[in-house]
Amino acid sequence: MLFKKLVVATSLTLLASCATVPITGRRTLSLVPESEMNTLAVTQYKQTLTEAKLSTNAAEVAQVKRVGQRIQAAVEQYFREQGQSDQLAGYAWEFNLIDDPKTVNAWCMPGGKVAVYSGILPLTRDDAGLAVVLGHEISHAVARHGAERMSDQLALQAGTSVLSAALSQNPTVTKNLFMQAVGAGSQVGMLKFSRNQESEADHLGLIFMAMAGYSPAAAIPFWQRMASQSQNSTPEFLSDHPADATRIADIERLLPEAQKYYKPR
Repeated sequence: MLFKKLVVATSLTLLASCATVPITGRRTLSLVPESEMNTLAVTQYKQTLTEAKLSTNAAEVAQVKRVGQRIQAAVEQYFREQGQSDQLAGYAWEFNLIDDPKTVNAWCMPGGKVAVYSGILPLTRDDAGLAVVLGHEISHAVARHGAERMSDQLALQAGTSVLSAALSQNPTVTKNLFMQAVGAGSQVGMLKFSRNQESEADHLGLIFMAMAGYSPAAAIPFWQRMASQSQNSTPEFLSDHPADATRIADIERLLPEAQKYYKPR
């Protein structure tokens, strides 16, 4: 009887701790409050920028901020039109370019804290290519994929009854878990977003870049360039990320939907 009560109580807790991803409508586990994620993001983003070498290339820095702010405006427009602007409460957007030509990466922490590594710019090539990357990474944040992954890990490690204690009493573990959950940094060993989360970020990203005035069709040649330089030959069923061919095929399938939002500028 006690076991059944515990199962019921846990199930109710998990049911009450769900969030809904915009556009796709997928229900996700969200045990960590968004306000907590945003607070962690402010601290860790500041530390990352302090330890990194920020780019002094004025043209490239301006490009990152220009494209980023257009994607930001599109995201805010979408949530406003859906009557869900409250989901962006606490967002304080920042866009920075890190001078690291060997790192092909970009990420967005909760609260709109964005970093782009200069090593990805030869592959983005232009504003539209960069919009593919920023639309994708910002989508991870607004879909709360970081909170979802952190919730999964905390639930496994601590159980729902001691989540608050885990967050407050072990800041080092919390920091490491947060950085892994949001995919920030260039270190080896970061947790990968799941295939569902990656595909979801592609989906949302296409729509946000289209709303920002960038042709969503630019996603195809960008991911083809990424596939050409990729050294990862892991079969799809062994990887957290979609296989390159699958990702490109999925994007081609989603283009007609995204195209409806596209108004060239």
